[in-house]
Amino acid sequence: MVYYRPIAMTDPQRPKTAVTLAGGWCWFTHVERMQRGRAGELVPVGEVPDDVISRFSAPRATVAGLDLGAPRLMSILNVTPDSFSDGGLFNAPDAALAQAHAMVADGADIIDIGGESTRPGAVTVDVEEEIARTAPVIAAMRAGSAVAISIDTRKASVAQAALDAGASLVNDVAALTFDPDMARVAAKSNAPVCLMHAQGDPATMQDDPTYVDVTLDVYDFLNARIQAAEAAGIRRDQIIVDPGIGFGKTQDHNLTLLRNLSIFHGLGCAVLLGASRKRFIGTIGQAPNAIDRLGGSVAVALHGLSQGMQILRVHDTLPTKQAIRLYMAVK
Repeated sequence: MVYYRPIAMTDPQRPKTAVTLAGGWCWFTHVERMQRGRAGELVPVGEVPDDVISRFSAPRATVAGLDLGAPRLMSILNVTPDSFSDGGLFNAPDAALAQAHAMVADGADIIDIGGESTRPGAVTVDVEEEIARTAPVIAAMRAGSAVAISIDTRKASVAQAALDAGASLVNDVAALTFDPDMARVAAKSNAPVCLMHAQGDPATMQDDPTYVDVTLDVYDFLNARIQAAEAAGIRRDQIIVDPGIGFGKTQDHNLTLLRNLSIFHGLGCAVLLGASRKRFIGTIGQAPNAIDRLGGSVAVALHGLSQGMQILRVHDTLPTKQAIRLYMAVK
């Protein structure tokens, strides 16, 4: 099988032969042609099949009321006692609601609410407990704000309760593989769905992650999950994909995926990058404490923008929003 990775550019001196990437702010004139077991080959767009160019260039559809022709910010709100960087800070309903309003004021386009930690080593939370943590906060938010709300869950019952409470989007780190009823719930609701790649369960995913070719393995997994979602009745234009930085990946795996992010535009879906405060940022940036990884997190987010990522999932809303504004103004 042949894969194509557009060489994303943002320079204002754009050649006439350039193709706009996903209807956004990046363009490309060349792609890397990739095959398993072979070195990549740089080729001009004229040597790329028309259907591939069409998938790369087509503007992405509006998702949860958001135009994805400009980058969007998904802010993380963990209503958990044990999330890796902010566990316990917002698991009280009043604290969660106050934090959500602060994130909106700081420029969040989506608030991503999670009631179960998916950090390495985390254990599964009971369904009723996860609903009790998330649904009331979502209902309170929806009563006072029109912001898009995402439910970060692997469980169909939790997703249904969140959607009933006013959630706009389902963000499933298991890409509809953990709960066999999740695809039906998402399809019936007509809510957009984010499908993330993860190797293994959170409890064991960092034990010894291995890949033949991490970029192409993740691409093939997401392609298969998109097809499964479509078969369940979920429209492709309402699917977001996430390569799952840090989920069953070593530092080298994460860096390889970051270098090759633009390949995922070939799936014809919006792409989300969630790398905020991850362990590899702390290792490379020499910041053992997650709270001290702002600079590295913003650096990776801006790299994501340079590769046309439509959605950035972050902990630090205001600094990242400021960085996005400056990046887009310069470009």
